[in-house]
Amino acid sequence: MSRSTWFRRRITVDKTEPVETNQQPTHRRTIVIESYETDETFAIQAVLKDERPWADGASDVRDVHEMHLDVTVDKATLTITDAHAEMTNFPHEECRSIEPAFRALVGLSVMRGYTRNVQERLGRERGCSHMEFLARAIGPAVIQSMASSSSRRGTTVVSGPEVLNQGSWLRNTCHLWAEGGIGSAKIAEGWRPGMDGYPAASLVELRRRDKANEDLA
Repeated sequence: MSRSTWFRRRITVDKTEPVETNQQPTHRRTIVIESYETDETFAIQAVLKDERPWADGASDVRDVHEMHLDVTVDKATLTITDAHAEMTNFPHEECRSIEPAFRALVGLSVMRGYTRNVQERLGRERGCSHMEFLARAIGPAVIQSMASSSSRRGTTVVSGPEVLNQGSWLRNTCHLWAEGGIGSAKIAEGWRPGMDGYPAASLVELRRRDKANEDLA
């Protein structure tokens, strides 16, 4: 199906009467983040686009934003060592003047506190709301890159002190990895990220397996 015809979707007008409609979306935002690696770095290429699929691009503006953010992350420290921002579609001539500000990403760790630090350096009037949103999305992408890199090398189980310390590298990043929560309990049970595919077994199931193994011993 072409992008112009898009897809058929259900739009809920109220809680009881879903309405079927076949139309183009009013707006489309896409974010693509790709990670490439060397022996020492992850090179992250991130793109954000806003477009109006219904517009013809002549009488009505179709491409509103296209913003690129490239960063280099040192694998050993998970610190950003280089950053380059570029806007290719933007609503005001002055928009591009903020591009150099995103060099402020250099020196930031993509681990705990990354989102807060990005907002402090580049949030609101200190940056561009769209580019800053893209910058915040890079942090989790780097974490996923670590796991993907291990899997690509055939080392599917992420290990090391950052994991053995009850998942400290992920602590408080989401409800599952809340301090003292399910994630750290799974680590304590002997589970490791990548050990048994996705979705990983529940904590209840892991404990059931441990009990079964004890009974067999």
